[in-house]
Amino acid sequence: MAKDLSQLSIDPARRERRGPGKGLLVAALAVAALVVIAVVAIILTRRAPVVETAVVREAASSEAAVLNASGYVTPRRRATVSAKVTGKIKDVLIDEGMRVEKEEVLARLDDVDAVAVLRATEAQQAVAAAALNDVKVQLDNARRTLERTRELRSRDLVSQEALDNTETAVASLEAQTALAREQIAAAARAVDIARQDLENLVIRAPFGGIVVSKDAQQGEMVSPISAGGGFTRTGIATIVDMQSLEIEVDVNESYIARVSAGQRVEAALDAYPEWRIPASVRTVIPTADRQKATVKVRISFDQLDPRILPDMGVKVSFLEGAPDSAAAALVLVAREAVRGEGDQRHVFVVKDSRIERRAVRAGRERGTDFEIAAGLRRGEQVVIRSDREIRDGMGVSVRQP
Repeated sequence: MAKDLSQLSIDPARRERRGPGKGLLVAALAVAALVVIAVVAIILTRRAPVVETAVVREAASSEAAVLNASGYVTPRRRATVSAKVTGKIKDVLIDEGMRVEKEEVLARLDDVDAVAVLRATEAQQAVAAAALNDVKVQLDNARRTLERTRELRSRDLVSQEALDNTETAVASLEAQTALAREQIAAAARAVDIARQDLENLVIRAPFGGIVVSKDAQQGEMVSPISAGGGFTRTGIATIVDMQSLEIEVDVNESYIARVSAGQRVEAALDAYPEWRIPASVRTVIPTADRQKATVKVRISFDQLDPRILPDMGVKVSFLEGAPDSAAAALVLVAREAVRGEGDQRHVFVVKDSRIERRAVRAGRERGTDFEIAAGLRRGEQVVIRSDREIRDGMGVSVRQP
């Protein structure tokens, strides 16, 4: 028997009871979504902006180079330190790269023999002092005897010969006293020499600098003249005064007329070819090398840097005329970092993870960079882009490249 489906229907009362519950659920979900959006907005607002930065670079010199040359970084003060005497190394107190001060102990030689010699000379000095005391006692007694003899002679109780013998004895003891004093002085000099010989076994730094080479080890023999052949070292260590670094180049004698003392120079180390180092000619050595047809020129750095090391290769450009102070002060910065128009230019400098708004005086464009004549220094970090708006004093997070 077929069922009549037209009789099926939903009770209106049940439909009215379910309707309001579903509406409340939708409203709750909407409120929750709004809360989530608000929380995310607050978090994003409080998070420090993420910025990308660029380094302010020194502008290349605009002076014309009249001559280019290659050379090396050399120190004016370099010393291979050795001992004054031959001996076996007892202690080596330095290592490569260590900084030492003037008169600092670098090494010690075996001092057993030198100490024994010093003790012996001190003993000889003590013996001489004791001998002098003995002669003084005898001299005092001889003088008393002489006084008695003179008194007896005045009364004709002793002969003239006895008086003469007593006077001779006194004079002899006085001479022995003088001799004993000289022997004490000689013994004192011998003690001084022995002490100096002992001090010579201590090798000290002749000046402050950096140890660039350690040439001997504990237990090896060392000699200033290498008397022991190939098994004897002649030096303990090599020290370089890093404050005396300069550039030494050989200039072809055909072009030496283009070089003069005090002339400005721009140097570039082979290790850092993009780093332009200001320098100047210190002196032109007044002699030529006939084999190479060159003249040696020494160049002083305007300012030393820890990156400059002895014996580094360097290329130099001798510049024409005096440097332009305004050009020398120019720095380069990425074009994206400069904001504003006309004379109202500014940049955002990152300093200690905070933004500093700084007005700058921008010059002409150089490719993707701006010349900055005032307001920035070489090495500072400037913002080129950020994930949201930034302002002066705001804390930021720098995105690492």
